[in-house]
Amino acid sequence: MATEAASYALIIPALNEADSIGPLLAQVPIGLFSQIIVVDNGSRDSTAEVARASGADVVWEPRLGYGRACLAGLARVRPGTTGVVFMDADLSDDPADLGPLTAALRSGSWDLVIGSRVLGNRESGSLTALQRFGNWLATRLIRCLWGASFTDLGPLRALRMDAIRRLDLRDPSFGWNVEMQAKAARLRLRATEVPVSYRRRRFGKSKISGTLQGSMAAGIKILVTVYRCWRHDAAA
Repeated sequence: MATEAASYALIIPALNEADSIGPLLAQVPIGLFSQIIVVDNGSRDSTAEVARASGADVVWEPRLGYGRACLAGLARVRPGTTGVVFMDADLSDDPADLGPLTAALRSGSWDLVIGSRVLGNRESGSLTALQRFGNWLATRLIRCLWGASFTDLGPLRALRMDAIRRLDLRDPSFGWNVEMQAKAARLRLRATEVPVSYRRRRFGKSKISGTLQGSMAAGIKILVTVYRCWRHDAAA
């Protein structure tokens, strides 16, 4: 079990999260990951310095975009790594859920494990009405198009490295998560969900749900990404 656990990497994209990244890294269970990567996605604060002082490998990705940050983190993963976990930097996700998430992946039964906020405990106000509707619509479309059942597009997720290679993820921004799930459904990867907790942001400001404009833009991006994945099937 220790050898298997030592082959997992944690990737945390971060933009101006100096206040939260230190407390988050302090709460990551000891020994669960052989590598913790914080991707500084163009921060104007001390995110990188705090993350480095907390023991994380820090990657600089100045081009804004959630997907770009995730890809930059993947490029730093050490050879021989078995699986990768993605987690947001704002402490909305509970680091205590990293154990059950990786345990599901470590079982060998799954290629992709999604941390579902819908199935877990959500703090009041942690998900806006637009976020809940976007989740419902996107997961319903994935089910209708490819027959895969998801309840959430949450940021906390784990994948085997061989699944990452098969997915060939390309989206540079907030379509990253839905592209991952749509392609996983299309390729019929073994996917499951585990309940996770979700909290209101304690520090800083959300890059998506903090404004109506940001939420709408993210919703449109999600729908466009699902359409592109479906169009790939239609053209094949």
